[in-house]
Amino acid sequence: MGRAVTVATCALNQWALDFEGNLERISRSIDIAKSRGARYRLGPELEICGYGCSDHYYESDTLLHSFQVLAKLLESPATQDIICDVGMPVLHRNVRYNCRVIFLNKKILLIRPKISLANAGNYRELRWFTPWNKARHVEEYFLPRIIQEVTGQETVPFGDAVLATKDTCLGTEICEELWAPNSPHIEMGLDGVEIFTNSSGSHHVLRKAHTRVDLVNSATAKNGGIYILANQKGCDGDRLYYDGCAMISMNGETVAQGSQFSLDDVEVLVATLDLEDVRSYRAEISSRNLAASKVNPYPRVKVNFALSCSDDVAVPTCMPIQWRHHSPEEEISLGPACWLWDYLRRSKQAGFLLPLSGGIDSSATACIVYSMCHQVCLAVKNGNADVLADARRIVNDETYVPEDPREFCKRIFTTCYMASENSSQDTCNRAKLLAEQIGSYHINLNIDAAVKAIVGIFSMVTGRTPHFSVYGGSSRENLALQNVQARIRMVLAYLFAQLTLWTRGMPGGLLVLGSANVDESLRGYLTKYDCSSADINPIGGISKTDLKNFIQYCIENFQLTALRSIMSAPPTAELEPLVDGQVAQTDEEDMGMTYAELSIYGKLRKIAKAGPYSMFCKLINMWKEICTPREVASKVKHFFRMYSINRHKMTTLTPSYHAENYSPDDNRFDLRPFLYNTTWSWQFRCIDKQVSKLGKKEGISLVEDVD
Repeated sequence: MGRAVTVATCALNQWALDFEGNLERISRSIDIAKSRGARYRLGPELEICGYGCSDHYYESDTLLHSFQVLAKLLESPATQDIICDVGMPVLHRNVRYNCRVIFLNKKILLIRPKISLANAGNYRELRWFTPWNKARHVEEYFLPRIIQEVTGQETVPFGDAVLATKDTCLGTEICEELWAPNSPHIEMGLDGVEIFTNSSGSHHVLRKAHTRVDLVNSATAKNGGIYILANQKGCDGDRLYYDGCAMISMNGETVAQGSQFSLDDVEVLVATLDLEDVRSYRAEISSRNLAASKVNPYPRVKVNFALSCSDDVAVPTCMPIQWRHHSPEEEISLGPACWLWDYLRRSKQAGFLLPLSGGIDSSATACIVYSMCHQVCLAVKNGNADVLADARRIVNDETYVPEDPREFCKRIFTTCYMASENSSQDTCNRAKLLAEQIGSYHINLNIDAAVKAIVGIFSMVTGRTPHFSVYGGSSRENLALQNVQARIRMVLAYLFAQLTLWTRGMPGGLLVLGSANVDESLRGYLTKYDCSSADINPIGGISKTDLKNFIQYCIENFQLTALRSIMSAPPTAELEPLVDGQVAQTDEEDMGMTYAELSIYGKLRKIAKAGPYSMFCKLINMWKEICTPREVASKVKHFFRMYSINRHKMTTLTPSYHAENYSPDDNRFDLRPFLYNTTWSWQFRCIDKQVSKLGKKEGISLVEDVD
């Protein structure tokens, strides 16, 4: 009868410009899809070259090598008798487009360019591509000779069209088009398209997955149909982690769910669905049918091929499932861990080194590495040959099998407690105990000799000796002495990263991990070129509040009891002298604000696009039960002064895992000046006037300058 269609989607761990590896993963996904009976296979956005090529898209080499890979796919026996939908850049009439190339049996059926480009946050697609603005319009595309020789075609359709097979109709969306207010699936559905496909390059953000799932399900809830989504996964060369979540939905309900986080380079979902379920669902939606009668039709590319069999009455079809979402703590445990694994294996280094202070941030970073070791052992146990081969290469042992996370951690993870005369025994003990519980190779060292040497050079040259404020020194002296300690730790971290394995008779070097959280970066509460300066930072996009919750998660799920004392201790940099052997310096007192307040400032500044005045206006309502307008004004002014004074530090911020939409990452996500007029005179005057007005209304006498 021809009603049960079998389709496949996938999540692939592609790597920018890794054409050979990308081809292998695409081919493997097609093999798996065919072996499971699929007649159509969908892959991620720009999967041939990898999504994160950035300015390499300008290069003719990227276009050339993409077509070379396409030629290999067209020639492959694996791509016969299955419609293959792959992503690559295409130059049409000297304009570069982000395209889907859909082919069957060595013939290209359609090249479909992207209509709505992603150009916000981490995305800059308008820098490299042009959107296709000719709705329902198709042109001739002249194929390069390398493709003509395989397909025997001189030209193929290029533009906004749909495919009409012998049993159904398929329409394409590409990533951002699902998120657009005028998504193509709306009009395509009204025009009789029954299967919608979406090829994505969508990255992980904490608490974002449900939004993507809801969008996919809602795409067919009102209009009926089958929606297939593919996505990239893994780290393809920068700060983002693409989090898979390939899925298939029908009539508003999920029928197949892929993993959000895993070490599998290739994951394929296959579903068999009844087209009659779509048709009967649509039949009773009268408003949809009335709109459909007036729709402007899409050009249809006829395909002499069916996604179903003629005799399929007894073929079982997939039933709806309940989507299972990870908690934010699970996301922190899994996402950055997978990102670290990709970075480690692709950088061809032998492990990580982390300055472990015994505080929450560095401990959270250590726990993420430990989680990574768990994921590696689990993947090997489940038969992942790629992970096993990578693990053996990293530890330089061709017979090695990682089975125990603590044992694997010992081989690839070095932690280092760098004590000074200002360090407490408590933090030393906490760091040592945590290192024992996760299994890292732990080093204790003292930096006092190096600090004294550096300060001694300064004193010898200038004839002056700086002192901490508790010993009568000025604030300038106090800060300089703290910075010397912090920067020496960075130098030592890189020295030990380069040579620790050499001292142990092992080959290779270590990647240095940073551990500054997103709130500290926003406030600038870090020393430029200190231990926050590292190769990569897995927690740089995560708030202090979320990290505390993650630490609690690790206590419960990894049985890391050492974290209990770390959780209960007040955060401190331990850069000023102890008082009676106890820490006198705390982070929140130094910053003049709490971490909870910092998260709020960060979200208002970036997500709500609030400057000083707008932030004040929002906070006097949000905090009306706990702060007076004058207190709110003082807090807002202090935040913006500190933020603007320290903004220059963001230009050297360690590349960090992107997990929050209020990240201050200066590289591409949060583009701002780094030299501000830190008086904010006009903006603060507006705040003062508003405070004065509010005071008069309440009968309170306030001075004009509330500071």
